[in-house]
Amino acid sequence: MGRAPAAAGARSGRWQRGLPPPRARAGSRAAEKCEAYDVMLRQSLVPDGQPLAIRCSLEKSLKSGDYNLTWYKVGNQTAVPRDKHSRIHQQKNLIWFLPAILEDSGDYECVIRSSTSSRKMCTKVTVFERIDGLCLNEKFAVEEVIFTVSSAKVVCPHLDYFRDEKNIQPVRWYKDCQLLEGKRFAFLDSDLIILNVTVHDQGNYSCETTYGYNGKQYNISRDISLTVEVSPPKKPPEISYPRNNSIEVQLGSQVTVDCNTTGADGYEVFWTGNGVYIDVFHMSRIFASPYEEETSYDGRPMNSVKLIISEVNSEDYEHPFVCQASNAFGQVASYIMLKHRVPNIQRWLTGGLVSLLILTFTTLIIYNIFKIELVLWYRNSVCAFTSKEDGKIYDAYVLYTQSSGGRSFYRLETFVRRILPDVLEQQCGYNLFILGRDDLPGEAVVSVADETLKQSRRLMIILGSETSSCCLLEDTAEQQLAMYNALIRDGIQVILIEMDEIQDYTSMPESIRYVKQKHGAIQWKGDFSEKSCSANTKFWKNVRYQMPSRKKPPFTRDFF
Repeated sequence: MGRAPAAAGARSGRWQRGLPPPRARAGSRAAEKCEAYDVMLRQSLVPDGQPLAIRCSLEKSLKSGDYNLTWYKVGNQTAVPRDKHSRIHQQKNLIWFLPAILEDSGDYECVIRSSTSSRKMCTKVTVFERIDGLCLNEKFAVEEVIFTVSSAKVVCPHLDYFRDEKNIQPVRWYKDCQLLEGKRFAFLDSDLIILNVTVHDQGNYSCETTYGYNGKQYNISRDISLTVEVSPPKKPPEISYPRNNSIEVQLGSQVTVDCNTTGADGYEVFWTGNGVYIDVFHMSRIFASPYEEETSYDGRPMNSVKLIISEVNSEDYEHPFVCQASNAFGQVASYIMLKHRVPNIQRWLTGGLVSLLILTFTTLIIYNIFKIELVLWYRNSVCAFTSKEDGKIYDAYVLYTQSSGGRSFYRLETFVRRILPDVLEQQCGYNLFILGRDDLPGEAVVSVADETLKQSRRLMIILGSETSSCCLLEDTAEQQLAMYNALIRDGIQVILIEMDEIQDYTSMPESIRYVKQKHGAIQWKGDFSEKSCSANTKFWKNVRYQMPSRKKPPFTRDFF
């Protein structure tokens, strides 16, 4: 059978006096008469086209003897016929609708007359129309209540009187339109037995069967809105927090502690401090909050009572505040204790280490960006007063090509003979040795170079264009001696300066390639203007960074 989900709707089904169904509002005057009856039976709900049987319950209250029981529709003086072939008829103390139709909705009465007395019972019958596509109609569902116990029975309404009939089929049970199967569900006659009931069993149920009468088969379906209520446990309540633990709080701070309990309705929860009950009084420094009620996942009631200390005093420490909960089956208690807050050394160490790493990383970045400026500033402000004499005369021995002609040689000669001395010697106070300028006429070049290199702190090699520099004194004794002293004997630091950008060093002497690979090269991009000849430009700062420190600059001009 295809079953669609039930639509949400207002629950109805328990007997309500004076409230006729939507299709029976014309009978409201007759419904008011039901209040004068001896017995009022819960209303009967039946879908259109399905059979219904109602018993007159007055019969049980009568002693055996002669009496007459007759069914009537309220407002109709004609008794319900006893002909079994009639759609509505009376069999013994039952009124049968085979089947019930919408026009049958209304109030019905059974009257019992004996020789000495007369009694009446009234009941309401509501016949409703099933909506196409819905497997049940929640609006006309009968309400039933069970409890969370080991097992509970759900009754299929108005089906009791079909049990004795032989032509009724087994009853099928559905929850939310799904057929019920499994070990937790058992079926006894027309009733449903649910084992180990939980709140999750709550929902909309329906029972269905078929009934044969006078050669006709009738479908029977009844809708039940089942409510599951929690059975009171036969045990003391439980305290989930506090758990006899302590918390660290700061002196003078505000503290709120929840006492969370789970149990049955009707138990008491409260806080005590030093054996004294803590009242719900907000003007006090220490007070408790009113109950906050919730429901646990298994349906049991949960209560939370807060302990509130508006300002922690020294006497609050090391004294237990006790949460107590009790019911008819026992009492439980659990405490919380306040302790002074201990500094988290590990947190401080971790924070300090992280801060140190960040500071170190930042310092390295700043140093890499401003390294040259910092070194020059340090030399100018500190080393000028702390540097020691090393016995050497020259700060740098300048080596460059002297035999090449053309425009490139002119630029190189101008740089070495005019720009280099003007900046490093005049502005920065360095002492340079330039062959051809500082040697005496007639001196042997090799002897001068050997002696001067021993007295120099740096070897400065100036490279012109690629074509001129590839032959840089390659076969001269001066170059061989200079490179020998710089790289092998004295270990003089080499400063390599390119006058023009040199892309390919493969044609250069091996010693030059080694210096380029190890120390790199500083490239001159100036134009011999006054701005380019300032010691504070980037190029000259790089040169000064690789030059040794001086005691004092010759002029009072501030630069670094």
